[in-house]
Amino acid sequence: MSTAPPAGAGIAAPETSTTDIESPAPTVGVEASGPRGRATADWLPALGSRLIGVSVTTFWALVGLAVFVALWQLATRNSATVPGPLDSARTLGDLLSRPFFNTTNDKGIGLHLYISLRRVFMGFGLAALVGITLGLAMGAARPVWSALNPLVQVLRPVSPLAWFPIWLYIIQEPSQSAIIVIFITTLWPTLINTAAGAVAIPHDQRNVALVFKFRPLAYLWHVLIPNALPSIITGLRLSMGIGWMVIVAVEMLQGNSGVGYFVWNSYNALELDKVVAAIVLIGVVGLVLDTVLLRLARWVTPEEVHG
Repeated sequence: MSTAPPAGAGIAAPETSTTDIESPAPTVGVEASGPRGRATADWLPALGSRLIGVSVTTFWALVGLAVFVALWQLATRNSATVPGPLDSARTLGDLLSRPFFNTTNDKGIGLHLYISLRRVFMGFGLAALVGITLGLAMGAARPVWSALNPLVQVLRPVSPLAWFPIWLYIIQEPSQSAIIVIFITTLWPTLINTAAGAVAIPHDQRNVALVFKFRPLAYLWHVLIPNALPSIITGLRLSMGIGWMVIVAVEMLQGNSGVGYFVWNSYNALELDKVVAAIVLIGVVGLVLDTVLLRLARWVTPEEVHG
């Protein structure tokens, strides 16, 4: 007479049945209904849907670009001074044909872009380090928030260009002054978004940290940073976009190198086709920078951050 299994039998790992061991290897027709076949069946429609989505997005992007170029051509068809899309495209091709030449009085557009990107990344990197550190401190400690928030709100609306003559007078070096201006400009979005993300930590996670008596380093690593990370990435994206815009204006003022200097120098020489070509390159570089940070955001926080 068989007896019922003990109450704790359900916890043990399930035994392998004789049927599972003795079952023959699946044939080609049977494999399609197995786990591997189901995975393939799920993967193919997802890939097809993704390709369709990318194709539709690309199509409408090309439509928007074509409409813009057509309107541009229509607006400049009777102008002898403002370059149209064809003239600007030819000039852009000429600039890209020798992007890194370097003479006594002139540099290639590639060198100007490299100089501008180096300044932006130096200021942006320093701002990210300071902004994330202060932002986490503001979000974690109420006294730090109360001490720094009024100062942030007063300095944040100041135009970035207002800082340039001050630092130029102090440092007497235009390139380093430009980096400091980029640092100040890109500091605020990172700091404010980091502080907002650190403040918004759920109360239950704070309570768990108190119950388990987390040390400050453990609380920072396991609670504060993971919860604030989506806001940190958002602040970094905003900072990079603003920094790339501001560097053009700063380099117009400091006037010795960089893409902003190239635009201003081309304007003074009445070479508007070069100005338009530089504008296109500035926009493309900005798009690439934002796309890289967006991919980073989706990789770090795939469910919380969306572009």
